[in-house]
Amino acid sequence: MVSDLKFAPSFQSFVDSSFFHELSRLKLDIFKLDSDEKALYTQLDLNQFTSNVLAISLRDDSFQKPDNDEHNIILKGYLLNFNTIELFKNCNKIQFIKEKGQELLQRGLENDLNEIISFYMISFADLKKYKFYYWICMPSFQSDGATYQIISSKVIASDSDISVSFIKQNVIIACVISGVIQKATPDNLKVCEKVVFKDFSHLKDIPSAVTKNILTVWSKLSPRETYTICFLRSDESSFEAEIIINNGNNPSLKVSGWEKNGLGKLAPKSIDLSSLMDPVKIADQAVDLNLKLMKWRIAPKIDLDGIRNTKALLLGSGTLGCYVSRVLLAWGVRHISFVDNSTVSFSNPVRQSLYNFEDCGKPKAQIASEALKRIFPSVESSGYQLEIPMIGHPVTNEKKQRQDYEALEDLIKSHDVIFLLMDARETRWLPSVLGRLHNKIVINAALGFDSYLVMRHGNDDDKLGCYFCNDILAPSDSLTDRTLDQMCTVTRPGVALLAASQAVELLVTYLQPTPNVLGTSPHQIRGFLNEFKTVSQSTPEYEHCCAGNKSVISALQENGWNFVRQALDDYKCVEKLSGLSKVQEEAELALEEDFDFSEDDEFVTG
Repeated sequence: MVSDLKFAPSFQSFVDSSFFHELSRLKLDIFKLDSDEKALYTQLDLNQFTSNVLAISLRDDSFQKPDNDEHNIILKGYLLNFNTIELFKNCNKIQFIKEKGQELLQRGLENDLNEIISFYMISFADLKKYKFYYWICMPSFQSDGATYQIISSKVIASDSDISVSFIKQNVIIACVISGVIQKATPDNLKVCEKVVFKDFSHLKDIPSAVTKNILTVWSKLSPRETYTICFLRSDESSFEAEIIINNGNNPSLKVSGWEKNGLGKLAPKSIDLSSLMDPVKIADQAVDLNLKLMKWRIAPKIDLDGIRNTKALLLGSGTLGCYVSRVLLAWGVRHISFVDNSTVSFSNPVRQSLYNFEDCGKPKAQIASEALKRIFPSVESSGYQLEIPMIGHPVTNEKKQRQDYEALEDLIKSHDVIFLLMDARETRWLPSVLGRLHNKIVINAALGFDSYLVMRHGNDDDKLGCYFCNDILAPSDSLTDRTLDQMCTVTRPGVALLAASQAVELLVTYLQPTPNVLGTSPHQIRGFLNEFKTVSQSTPEYEHCCAGNKSVISALQENGWNFVRQALDDYKCVEKLSGLSKVQEEAELALEEDFDFSEDDEFVTG
């Protein structure tokens, strides 16, 4: 009895949330603006298939081709991820699937019949809102107007020779030539007696819609009166059908196969991962998002990992320390430590962004660290309440000051970059020497009323100077006998923001392994707010520098606290050790010689 051949839907997709997490990562780090098709893979165990449709499961590992498995068949698909939601919406879905159907037809005509089965996903990833739009299709094609009829059908036993033989084949479609299973190549299709197909459907006498692909290719390669296909399934519903094809007179290709959404409509699906994600993880990824977008067009060679993994130690948790920490956070730095010896005063919160009125009277370093973690929970931050020993300030409590020195040295050893952000000049001396001794990056920022200085201390490689290289005197006590306006930081409020941002930008530029990725890296930057001008310049190291002189560094390395104690009690010992004393003596001697006129000397004019 002749009857029309009906077809069951080909597939149903199951997309795990891990797939979209991986798509998000690949889009940010690898694909960027590349919207070319990307390969996807899913594994099919058709021998254990129990549903009426093929299950296409996509997970985070679907972007990598799995290893061959004798029990599973690898089905390759493709992802087309659009760069804008408008491109996704405006994609002509009918034209898209028709083009893909034509491609699959061509593969079947030229290569192997197994290549006519594939799936395609179009998508748009809104990485800011963690919302993903997607639509999957598995093209099934036929000649426009073609009809299919079954003229005979019989059940195939699961223990039949053809079932037992084909189940061992790691393919979906094969040919039978003289009773032997062969590859479904174009040449074999022209001479084979029948085609065997591991059918996705379990509906009685209703095969998967992919059957149309098989019949279309086969009829083009080998026109004949009837076509015999063995539909092999994992249950007892396997059957063999003899089919008549009427392709009609229209040569164009008719393609269908878009998946319906959850409402049963032909429309895209969407998933919002923000409700499923830990808010801390969302914040962590959001910080990286803006930074990684730099690599898409503007600065593709920027080293964000190098910046992220840099451990920053901020000596001083005042106005500069607060602003520097915020810019470091914005650059993705995950490890920031604060050092300060004071508490939050009532004048601080309006100028120092990490403090509130309720924090007044509390330790600055600790409060700054806690505030930073409230702003960005993923940051690793600690606050250390200690007083940095100052050159020229005699020892008053040796036990405590020695502990502070040892704690400071341990902190400098465990960090990559040291920011000097303190008020007093003499506070910067010991960290400068320790930074040079332990070969750390040292960034110095200092404020005037309407000016600022930002500089990177030099090292043995570049021979550039440090904060003290222009001095002919070692720093001494600058805090005693000072009026209130001299003791407080009196500066235009905007100066600190300018200096802090440029200090961090100087560091980030310096960290880049490729020169000029973010522009040149100056040695120092001087800003003048009264003229709204900045000047970049370089100064060489000074051999008699009180902080960078080799004898000073060696003395600290060999004697540690004993040398520091001596420098605290008498700053002139550092001048003597570095050679500054001799320079001063020679300058005074030269001055005396220039003006050593005897009383009898007369000026001659003419």
